[in-house]
Amino acid sequence: MTCPICHAEHEDVLLQTPNLRVIAVHNEAGSPAFCRVIWQRHVAEMTDLNAAERAELMEAVYRVEAAMRRVLQPAKINLASLGNVVPHLHWHVIARFENDASFPAPIWAPPVRSHEMTLPEDWTAQVKALLA
Repeated sequence: MTCPICHAEHEDVLLQTPNLRVIAVHNEAGSPAFCRVIWQRHVAEMTDLNAAERAELMEAVYRVEAAMRRVLQPAKINLASLGNVVPHLHWHVIARFENDASFPAPIWAPPVRSHEMTLPEDWTAQVKALLA
């Protein structure tokens, strides 16, 4: 099976380093502001990385969280590292709002209201600038 994270196309890349990339995710139902921090090398678990690599990855997750909080001022940020469908190490950084489709339940829960969020059109550019 070809890994869709290793061979991704048409990504909105907000940060790229030799070891990781940060992308904005625009096709996640019910989630208006969603980023993914992806470890470039194909590994499945945090313990596949050495201590310095784990620190680098988590520092990127924290930087993305901080930038999203500053730009979007959400009610909460959710962090998740699942990888059940695609076993390629990545972290989800998800801005949550009291009026998003499933708040306060997890973003992947069935919606409890229609999704009528309005965010700055350039929020990804703002986050990208803060990550630079």
